[in-house]
Amino acid sequence: MFELTFNVDDKGVATPLTLEIKQAVIAGWTGRDPVARDKHIAELEALGIARPATTPIYYRCSARRLTFADVIEVCGEDSSGEVEFVLIGWQGRIFVGCGSDHTDRKVESYSVTVSKQMCDKPMASELWELEDVIGHWDQLILRAWATIGGQRVLYQEGTLDHMLPVKDLIAGGFDKGALPDGCAMFGGTFAAKGGIRPASRFEFELEDPVLKRKISHGYDVVTLPVRG
Repeated sequence: MFELTFNVDDKGVATPLTLEIKQAVIAGWTGRDPVARDKHIAELEALGIARPATTPIYYRCSARRLTFADVIEVCGEDSSGEVEFVLIGWQGRIFVGCGSDHTDRKVESYSVTVSKQMCDKPMASELWELEDVIGHWDQLILRAWATIGGQRVLYQEGTLDHMLPVKDLIAGGFDKGALPDGCAMFGGTFAAKGGIRPASRFEFELEDPVLKRKISHGYDVVTLPVRG
């Protein structure tokens, strides 16, 4: 386990909160619409990535992969980011954040579980209380931009009514339908506009159009050479 200090937004006032992160879970194929879900599965199949054993499916990665860094390093040119909402359990409460499930796609073609461990998972440092947004959860918007060849393009965008409801998502992955204290769970993503591809920079946000606020972050991707 390790600690991350977030800022919890309460009506515009940011309150620091240090959380012990004991485990990180990456939920995959969490779409409500089976057509859209299958589109994303087909998108990954085109990259040689096998269909999941179940939908949804819950992968584990090291909690220490979570980071607020604005630069990450990856091996080779086969990785890419994915914007996702993040749920964090703490002392009976659930907080909502936003992060990028940055993944090595080449490794993913032979082991999704291993691929989830290959790259850091950048997160924004701001959190919201789930109870403040659950009443209009389906209206929240996930959005991401990628800088590719020097051009910043809209990479992903969608509202959370296309994703499994929070209650169903948690119930599918945890006993007694409760998110454990210290568990950070990435909640799934949308198909990439123009297909999955690497980028030199990835920016992402979670927008609440009802309470007029956003959680956002961005990071540069440094590619390390692969020898041998």
